[in-house]
Amino acid sequence: MRILVKLGGTLLDAPASRARLAAELGQIQRSGVEMVVVHGGGKQMTRFLAERGVESRFVGGLRVTTPDVLDAVLKVLAGSVNHELVSAFVQAGCLAVGLSGIDACLTEAVQMDPDLGAVGRLVRTNPELLRLLGANGYLPVVACVAGDREGHIFNVNADQMAVACAVGFQADQLHFLTDVDGVRGGDSQVIPTLTIADCEELIRSGVATGGMQAKLNAASEALRAGIGQVIIAPGALPGASGRLLAGEPIGTRLTAASGA
Repeated sequence: MRILVKLGGTLLDAPASRARLAAELGQIQRSGVEMVVVHGGGKQMTRFLAERGVESRFVGGLRVTTPDVLDAVLKVLAGSVNHELVSAFVQAGCLAVGLSGIDACLTEAVQMDPDLGAVGRLVRTNPELLRLLGANGYLPVVACVAGDREGHIFNVNADQMAVACAVGFQADQLHFLTDVDGVRGGDSQVIPTLTIADCEELIRSGVATGGMQAKLNAASEALRAGIGQVIIAPGALPGASGRLLAGEPIGTRLTAASGA
């Protein structure tokens, strides 16, 4: 079995949280499940920039990426956040390998919009490196940075990076471990299961906005591309991924259609 786990939010901020997640995910990976981990780090980025007097500006939920911001992306996302997470996995007994989309042209991107600066839209995934590492017992840990064949570097949305890697890796499941309990409906209750059509309705009706809208769009893209199941679940819940793999009704499970 192959799974891709996307980690983000405050889950990456505290050493204790990183250590717990690494121990739990490492146990799953060592049991024979091939796994790739993709991570964000937006909160750490904003803090790093603020400490240096650089304002974070967002357009449509995407961080405007000036040269100063791109330098911070490399220092923080592909640097400290990636290496701290890799170190936590190594401490947990995994053969973790820190990567970004630039490595071996893992993910290739083009500039999304000149007004956004160096923000990339992913156009191609070359997953041979992920498959090679996974098949030989290594755990790839991928930062959300991509490039092109002309040497340009792009900041990319972490959810989109997770989808691209999951599709290329041919993952059976994609887990978004987040700061929230799952997808909430108009009554503020967590919805146990959703289809692509349900996701579209939540967005159309204005129930899902902002970061959750982006997650639902990413999840729908993954399902359309052949990922069997996408799960949005609380990463702060102890043992979340193992319990999800065991079929426990945690968070929100998304499938392409009813009965899928």
